[in-house]
Amino acid sequence: MNEIPLFDDSDINRVLCVVAHPDDMEYGGSAAVAKWTDEGKEVAYLLLTRGEAGIRNMPPEQVAPLRAEEQRRACNIVGVDDLEILDFQDGLLEPTHELRKAIARKIREFRPNAVVVTTFDLKVQWGLNHVDHRHAGVATVDAIRDADNPWVFTDLKDEGLEAWKADRLLINGAQPTHAVALSAEHVNRGVRSLEAHRVYLNALSDHPAPNDMIPGITTSGGELAGVDYALPITVIDM
Repeated sequence: MNEIPLFDDSDINRVLCVVAHPDDMEYGGSAAVAKWTDEGKEVAYLLLTRGEAGIRNMPPEQVAPLRAEEQRRACNIVGVDDLEILDFQDGLLEPTHELRKAIARKIREFRPNAVVVTTFDLKVQWGLNHVDHRHAGVATVDAIRDADNPWVFTDLKDEGLEAWKADRLLINGAQPTHAVALSAEHVNRGVRSLEAHRVYLNALSDHPAPNDMIPGITTSGGELAGVDYALPITVIDM
């Protein structure tokens, strides 16, 4: 008996992925993105920081453009053309009204049916979660509601951005309720998208190899759902 059901995404046409840093989508999430773009769904990425504080032995002014370019290559591999990188400070992200407004703006512009985030739990499988991940998730939850409320951030409406309700929140890395079924090719593109962050990964001496890590995540997800490969996710109706 399967432990979790497969996620029915047949009624989803547009997916917005909101994460803190370049590379955050590539820990399994991008394999699902490859599936969705193959099916003709529109997928956009909103990165809240440039990841400029992510490489210890390189100054931020060199790291930021480098990581942006690596993220563009990762997006190309999984079929994403809409990449927006904001300029909130890496390592010091906070769920402020300013951050919520920036996310709500993108939601109203792109009008997604579903929003993807990474887990914002404090304790995660690999240890204690990064503060930026936690704050990015909380801010996005609030921004989904903000985007649907015409009386919050009314200046967005003045700009012609009407209220928009994103129906579902999909969380990668939390206790799963569903799984997104994937093919071996989707998993392969997920591996290659993580490998696109070459300089960043080379700076992390203890980082697992992408071609071990991503198949491990998706094989485990597949076992939970009774298929070969799947991304385990938490689905919350908004």
